[in-house]
Amino acid sequence: MLLDFEKLSPRDAYAWMIGAITPRPIAWVSTISADGRTNLAPFSFFQGVCANPPTLLFTGANDRTGRKKDTIVNVEQVPEFVVSVVPHALRDPMNATSAPLPHGESEFEKFAIATAASLHVKPPRVAASPFSFECRVDRIVRIGEGPLAGNVVFGRILCAHVDDTVLGADGKLDPAKLDLIGRMGGELYANTREVFKIERPTA
Repeated sequence: MLLDFEKLSPRDAYAWMIGAITPRPIAWVSTISADGRTNLAPFSFFQGVCANPPTLLFTGANDRTGRKKDTIVNVEQVPEFVVSVVPHALRDPMNATSAPLPHGESEFEKFAIATAASLHVKPPRVAASPFSFECRVDRIVRIGEGPLAGNVVFGRILCAHVDDTVLGADGKLDPAKLDLIGRMGGELYANTREVFKIERPTA
């Protein structure tokens, strides 16, 4: 089977991409508008970029009408955001925040998700998340136009909040304690408890 992505519709291309690019980590992104209204939404096109300077990215695709999502509108107004990771225990509230609420309505308030104050940025973080990155927007790169086009947000990591309960005896993150989930295709998710080790080859 050969897929010609130059002939696929955006929706079909998206379906094949999310089915094959798995598991995808979830960035639970909190932002704030110029008039102080908070927003919280999950994004699974999310990844680290580099450590010098510490930078990550997430992509907010336009909706099916071509409109930018509230998260993108907010970071254009207030160029700051927080990425909170999503453990298995927070799967339901995370999923709830993917609902298309009216513009300006806060997911934190709508779904009674507790907040914690950030240190360097205005948007709050998810209090129950075991690890949150505070970020300042470095740049936003537009790719494509119209429905499902991408808005790639690069964020400079300013600091991170870490719950000590997810650290191992060596002081490093313990994947089993962190218990994060990843996005698969459609409505499927995966957990990260089952891990294995492969030693990297030497020169």
